Amino acid sequence: MPRLLLTRWAAVTMALAGVAVPVGTTDHRAGRDAGAGRPALVRPLGHQSRGEAEGSYAPRSMVAAPTVGLLANSTAVEGVPPSVARGARYVEGSHVLRLESGRWMYLPEAGTAPAVVTSGHPPARQQIAQSRAWLASGRVPGRTPAQRTAAERALLSMRALLRPNGAMAAGASPGWTYSWPRDSSFASAAFAHTGHDAEAYRILRHSAATQREDGTWEARTKLDGSGRPDGRRWQLDANGWVPWATWQWYRTAPRAARRARLATLYPMVRKAADHAAGTLRKDGLPPASPDYWELMTTSTNIGTAAPLLAGLNAAADLARELDLPADTARWARAAGRLSSGISARFAPLGYQRTVDGRHGHDSALAFMAPPFNAAPAGLPAALDATYRALLLPNGGLTPGNDPAAPWGANAWTPSTGFFALAWAATGRPEKAGPVLDWILAKRNPLGELPEKVDGQGRPSSVAPLAWTGSIVVLALVALDGTALPTPPLRP
Repeated sequence: MPRLLLTRWAAVTMALAGVAVPVGTTDHRAGRDAGAGRPALVRPLGHQSRGEAEGSYAPRSMVAAPTVGLLANSTAVEGVPPSVARGARYVEGSHVLRLESGRWMYLPEAGTAPAVVTSGHPPARQQIAQSRAWLASGRVPGRTPAQRTAAERALLSMRALLRPNGAMAAGASPGWTYSWPRDSSFASAAFAHTGHDAEAYRILRHSAATQREDGTWEARTKLDGSGRPDGRRWQLDANGWVPWATWQWYRTAPRAARRARLATLYPMVRKAADHAAGTLRKDGLPPASPDYWELMTTSTNIGTAAPLLAGLNAAADLARELDLPADTARWARAAGRLSSGISARFAPLGYQRTVDGRHGHDSALAFMAPPFNAAPAGLPAALDATYRALLLPNGGLTPGNDPAAPWGANAWTPSTGFFALAWAATGRPEKAGPVLDWILAKRNPLGELPEKVDGQGRPSSVAPLAWTGSIVVLALVALDGTALPTPPLRP
């Protein structure tokens, strides 16, 4: 574990027997690699590929033990390591930890260092009340107590990872304390569909602030918005995800001022959609680009094509809302070309990862389903076949079965969640429910959703992961019977 974290959490451990004792003096907030010489992305277990992101990977031994929970106030978040979380539980509806001793640990308001206090400590109780009030101001989806408990924890974790400037941290461990446009877009949609309009819009404003001049985004950015943390290649899929998230926000936003607020975001949407449309080749497909695996492919992948289709359809409909017929027509034509290209090249292969058919099945197939895209005719069968192909003995899914990039025995909760969301949003609750139940059963003892599940079925890697939380929340909204809207494909 890096020295700064050791200093902080060693002090926490020493303070556990005390009362109202502030612990730690170092400044380790989300977005700052504590003691790290350079940002690192942990290589997936067994991953042997040699992609463009290769230089950004680091051995597991160089990375601190991933967090298993969060302490948070309105301006800062602190990851909780496994050693501190042992025997602890959150006070319901909050990020205050009830320790095994019965004392509470929390992150005082305006502070960056945790404090251990007696249970019932008034400032901690006030923080609990504020968290519960925020939950009550929106909607906690779920048909069962277990589902609502999981949704509540996911929403609180996403709120904690959202910075005041709108940057959405993927997690609170070094290597995850950055903002990915893709993860942020999912979180914005989840906030929007649970009644947390301010948080959804704040994320979109940050996306606008970090957009590059040519309309694209870096693969990830520092949480202060100052730029990319490393040299990994940018990803074209963000040009689909951000307009899609903007459209989802608009469909849920309070009507009184939503048109004026959309006008503020529209320059971002226009630049993103124009760039996406401009990349389409004669066959209607975009060029090869790193997909959500953050690895380059040699031919067009479904993990880029499907989000761009969602984004172009979303942009066209937003232009219609603002009475901009030229933009509407331009992006609708581009979406039509892309849709035709996907039907011609990906559909005959069962929507495998790439159009050359050399990289196997991919969980990104689910991006062709609602709430991203209106499901094409052959998609239900392809979803079923891909799910079977990617299913691991532990009950979760590997992101893909590309023979050149094995993922080992780890299941990834986002990839598994894609199918729960796709089936929930297409009216197949009998298939979505068991997949979602599997994910919820893999929450760690604090109730946080992990990024991965190991071969023995145990939560693994960082927890919580904002992306998984947002996918679970959206799936629960759909299973509640609320139809998630899908951008229309216009003729």
